Amino acid sequence: MEPEIRISDFSYVLPEDKIAKYPLQNRDDSKILIFKNREISESKFSNLVELLPEDSLMIFNNSKVVPARLLFKKDSGANIEIFCLEPHFPVEYNTSFAATESCSWLCVVGNSKKWKNGHVLFNEHGDKELADYQFKAKILNKIEDKFIIEFTWKSGIPFSELMEHCGRVPIPPYLKRDAEAADTERYQTLYARHRGSVAAPTAGLHFTNEVIKKIENKGIDKGELCLHVGAGTFLPVKSELIKDHNMHSEPFSVSEELLIKLLNHNKKRVIAVGTTSARCLESLYYLGIHCIESGDPSSVSQWEPYDREYKYTLEESLKALMEWMKSNGKSTIDTRTMIIIVPNFKFRIVDVLITNFHQPKSTLLLLISAFIGEDWRRVYDYSLANDFRFLSYGDSSILFR
Repeated sequence: MEPEIRISDFSYVLPEDKIAKYPLQNRDDSKILIFKNREISESKFSNLVELLPEDSLMIFNNSKVVPARLLFKKDSGANIEIFCLEPHFPVEYNTSFAATESCSWLCVVGNSKKWKNGHVLFNEHGDKELADYQFKAKILNKIEDKFIIEFTWKSGIPFSELMEHCGRVPIPPYLKRDAEAADTERYQTLYARHRGSVAAPTAGLHFTNEVIKKIENKGIDKGELCLHVGAGTFLPVKSELIKDHNMHSEPFSVSEELLIKLLNHNKKRVIAVGTTSARCLESLYYLGIHCIESGDPSSVSQWEPYDREYKYTLEESLKALMEWMKSNGKSTIDTRTMIIIVPNFKFRIVDVLITNFHQPKSTLLLLISAFIGEDWRRVYDYSLANDFRFLSYGDSSILFR
């Protein structure tokens, strides 16, 4: 049953000067707030390894941000901004990125009123090399407030490379500035590998090679998953009641190797690096139940965790997923989740969460409240009073459930 929760109960005053407009020069110079045993303290992110339980399993989201903002122009001179959200055809990310002549994507279009039909040409700003691509876009269809856009180009280079040449980094709208050259490197985790996100899994932006090496030297086990972060992560909750908010769907992939680690973790603390990792991990339990009850790990719906009491153990669920993979000759599970994590959610996998500080009235703040309860207010009051930097380029926190 959908919980009766008012978004107005999850608000706080966030002054503009608390929002980090740019990253710090060194990634691990960020401050980190520690919430453990209901007590609050702080340290430097470079000291993270000292805060981690020794026998832990730390899980990272290795999705890579793509330069998804593309600027086109009409013959009339009107600028059209196209923000690519996810592939439409070919529907699989890697296949779409490998396309060499055309592909279509689900997109948000800026200034769409000026573009009713016909092709628009990429705005190459006089760059002859970019002009040679003859990069064009055409509207195929409209779905609510989004568009299916067909892209065509010459030169035979893959769409991923075309994006790298022509696209801009999709930094968050609340930064209220244009993307700069430095964002190409800094709005990306060091361990990003699989292209597809249009927003960074920002909890990972603080990690340096030195911090990761210290974690490995301490004997902490590491695992990876891939959840492509969608633009919906920035959508404010507009409905007063959370039950009236439609959660965005995001694609993710988990490997058999990660499932084995989770199954054999022997009471290790599971540390999720970021809300995206947490959302993906907690979705696994329900995927396993799909396998048990209907034989297929189909996508997890928004309110599924609250629909009924579940009698299956986590072990039964994970084993069902692995059995499905074995019988279908798969080494990964590729599916989607719409799961929303709100107060009274029952966490089954994640014990510790590393995350940044989130916007008022956001689904991410609801997740924090679900994880540490009403203490989220004390955590945020402390952060505001002690000069923590907020949002994507801001400081970090480590929360023990």
